[in-house]
Amino acid sequence: MKNFSQFFSFQDATIVYVVIGSLLLAASSAMIGTFSFIRKKSLIGDAIAHAVLPGICLSFLLTSSKNPFFLIIGAFMSSWISIGCVNYLSSRTKIKEDTAIGLVLSVFFGFGILLLTIIQHQGHAAQSGLDQFLFGKAASLVGKDLWIFASISLVITISVITLYKEFKLLAFDRQFAKTIGYPVQLLETILTTLTVLAIVIGIQAVGVVLMAAMLITPAAAARFWTHHLTTMIIVAMGVGMLGGLSGAYISYLAPSMPTGPWIVLVISCLAIISFFIAPQKGIIAKMIQQRKNKFQILEENILKTLYHLNELDNKENQPRSIAMILEKRYFTDRLLKKGIKHLRRKKLIDITAEGIILNEAGQARGKRLAKLHRLWEVYLSHYLHVAADHVHEDAETIEHLLTPEIEKKLEELLQYPSKDPHQSIIPY
Repeated sequence: MKNFSQFFSFQDATIVYVVIGSLLLAASSAMIGTFSFIRKKSLIGDAIAHAVLPGICLSFLLTSSKNPFFLIIGAFMSSWISIGCVNYLSSRTKIKEDTAIGLVLSVFFGFGILLLTIIQHQGHAAQSGLDQFLFGKAASLVGKDLWIFASISLVITISVITLYKEFKLLAFDRQFAKTIGYPVQLLETILTTLTVLAIVIGIQAVGVVLMAAMLITPAAAARFWTHHLTTMIIVAMGVGMLGGLSGAYISYLAPSMPTGPWIVLVISCLAIISFFIAPQKGIIAKMIQQRKNKFQILEENILKTLYHLNELDNKENQPRSIAMILEKRYFTDRLLKKGIKHLRRKKLIDITAEGIILNEAGQARGKRLAKLHRLWEVYLSHYLHVAADHVHEDAETIEHLLTPEIEKKLEELLQYPSKDPHQSIIPY
């Protein structure tokens, strides 16, 4: 608690610099990374992040200074050259974009490592700490770094807010944006420039190796929580900022722990948690929904089987034994008993000493399933010219998915047919 109160009192200037720098970095990266994620351009961020290293090294060799302004200019130019190389290779040669990104990433990063080694062997007095751009060192942030961070973050935020509608259209439907007259090439250039800026301001805190994770991981986590782009950006920024604050706090508790990797690790943990517990798209939610769908199909198959038995002897409210159901359609004993238990709880069947009775509500459900099955068989037979002995299996699947709207369209399209291809009566 003592460490906690010391950290969050923000009385230490170093803590303030690290926290503000981490929050600015996380928010900017998450904001612009969301558009890269939606556009399926995640690897571009990785290529840019690795391509900044030769620009930083060349800037240092030319100026003999670690002034952030000169280093950022060098990183910016190097990043744009790497993007140009990727675009040239993917558009002018037979090399695909992912291969071009891999080539450019490895070549630029290798060149950067080579220049870094040369600088270290020169014994230049000012080169101390230059290798920290590989993995980052947030603790080295000072006041002038924050001013640069804040300026670039402000530029990114204002640009995204101003061009939000255009970026949104570009991310989801580039061809439509081009068709209605949007300057697509200019918009892509602006978006790429903002991505470069977001990466450039993060290399000092996180490093070139981990910067790609700062761009994409918050957006990937946010995608599991929402279907709306605005909400996704806000959630991604929240995930990134929470990771930035947590990473700074962990590195404060254990000074030997670097801030950047901990930021990435916390964000990754949040993303993994999102993958599992998100209410609609999470793994657990999908497993629950699949289980529900499985039981719904089981219950509907039992209802339809009972309806078919009633249809055969034209007797409703007739008790049916388990043996009769199994003779008509195969179920495992465990699933059949479980399905009957669920149907009884939903008051779709009644159970007596003589057997199982399909009540009025269950009869209506079974009747509709039989109707949908046979309508779909007619559709396959008449419109897709599928042979009558090949339509049953497909109808067995689709009958559980047809909505009342599709049901109505099928009836109108087929003009209310009276019989299916097997000459079974279609119940209306």
